[in-house]
Amino acid sequence: MSSPRKIQRAILSVTDKTGLVDFARTLSTLGIELVSTGGTAKLLRDSGVSVKDISDLTGFPEMLDGRVKTLHPKVHGGILHRREDPKHVAAVKEHGIAPIDMVVVNLYAFEKTAAKPGVAFEELIENIDIGGPSMIRSAAKNFEDVAIVTSPADYDSIATELQSNNGSLSKQTKWRLAQRAFATTAAYDSAIASTLDRISADDFRVQAEATTFPNILRFSFNKTLDLRYGENPHQKAAMYSDGSGKGVANARQLQGKELSYNNIVDLQAAWDLAQEFDEPVCAIIKHTNPCGTANGKTLAEAYKRALECDPVSAFGGVIGVNRPVDLAAAEEMHKLFLEVIAAPSFDENAKAKFATKKNLRLVEVVPANQKWVLKNVSGGMLVQDNDTRALKDADLKVVTKRPPTAEETRALLFAWKVCKHVKSNAIVYSRDGQTVGVGAGQMSRVDYAKIGAMKAQLPLKGTVAASDAFFPFPDGVEEIAKAGATAIIQPGGSQRDPEVIEAADRLGLAMLFTGVRHFRH
Repeated sequence: MSSPRKIQRAILSVTDKTGLVDFARTLSTLGIELVSTGGTAKLLRDSGVSVKDISDLTGFPEMLDGRVKTLHPKVHGGILHRREDPKHVAAVKEHGIAPIDMVVVNLYAFEKTAAKPGVAFEELIENIDIGGPSMIRSAAKNFEDVAIVTSPADYDSIATELQSNNGSLSKQTKWRLAQRAFATTAAYDSAIASTLDRISADDFRVQAEATTFPNILRFSFNKTLDLRYGENPHQKAAMYSDGSGKGVANARQLQGKELSYNNIVDLQAAWDLAQEFDEPVCAIIKHTNPCGTANGKTLAEAYKRALECDPVSAFGGVIGVNRPVDLAAAEEMHKLFLEVIAAPSFDENAKAKFATKKNLRLVEVVPANQKWVLKNVSGGMLVQDNDTRALKDADLKVVTKRPPTAEETRALLFAWKVCKHVKSNAIVYSRDGQTVGVGAGQMSRVDYAKIGAMKAQLPLKGTVAASDAFFPFPDGVEEIAKAGATAIIQPGGSQRDPEVIEAADRLGLAMLFTGVRHFRH
């Protein structure tokens, strides 16, 4: 294999100009001729970097408001000809085409434009890059002879290799850059196609949200983390990011061991439950189910009340909170062995307190709106809207002779929010702002009522109960009354609703129907 050739000429045309001037200076000091377009050329020239205009290379002016500038044989011929092929070399020489050995390109910010509220259709279309993807694909196809640079994050490593190797890059480096380049154009085209799916041919207006599921489901994620293993040690796993900087996949780990697959799954469950509430709240999660959830005037109080629900199960749990963790909360949490604490932030005193627990993972999460929930099935994918349906006053229907008291109503609404995050079949016993017993994942509704009561560490007398789905028989209601609860919130909708309501009336329970089901499989 021949030794790498020195890069003689580079074309630069970027939208994201981060770090470009320093990178271009390095190229220039290595004797590499720089050719550029429009705003990129102006920036380099204004910064004292010697650069030729693209029109000097092509002998043709940029035209059509910049739509046509690099779409020219002297650009693509300079990129695509194979240096080892005598016929290619002769052809470019005959037509006066100068070789281009490096292409530095990133694309029009289409996704940023598409995300603008009320963006006009014409503006969206104008932000579809044509010349950029064409150069990227040309350079990536001819990677053995041409280096394609699509990300400012690569500038430093490329500059270092060029300086160390007399202005050349290894074939391995150029191949890695080519792989990244094709991934870039694939993600770009996917973003365009997904956005245009939301535009009707009737009025050409961009809908803020798709009203139907797309005919073709497109996703593009970048790997951010190789995990030690998956749900079990014999399974491999990795985590991927959507690049938004938000949500659990983009969280910032402040300390502790590397996150495991199960840590991340539980972290998501804890974070989601904590975000249901406006007041300070703490959710303690074990195997995606809340073993304790409570609110409080302070985060420390919320944590202590959540822990009271099931301190045994909380050992080795994952915590999610909806407030910055301060020293008072940290001092309480520090007393228990925990795997992960997920919060919007941790103050300096809290971080100092936790620093003595080297293995405890502290994770800061920026809230993200999760639109869809995806589930793998063999040969395809199930997609549904995320379950963000909040109860409205109009949803609540008193179906028993006795309406719930104001205190019972507050407790029922709290229990309802928690119950949504418990694996079905699910029941949650609670008082106002505190879970007391959680029954999760049982096959029959009466069993989960029994298990929720059995798990309770606090007195059940005077609690209320939430059920994620209707009661098919009165026995579940009878079991809840036996445990000491005084009111129930449930969707309703069973053929035996009259029998269930009659049982509640007979036992003196108040019952609310919501008309909303919260299955969680």
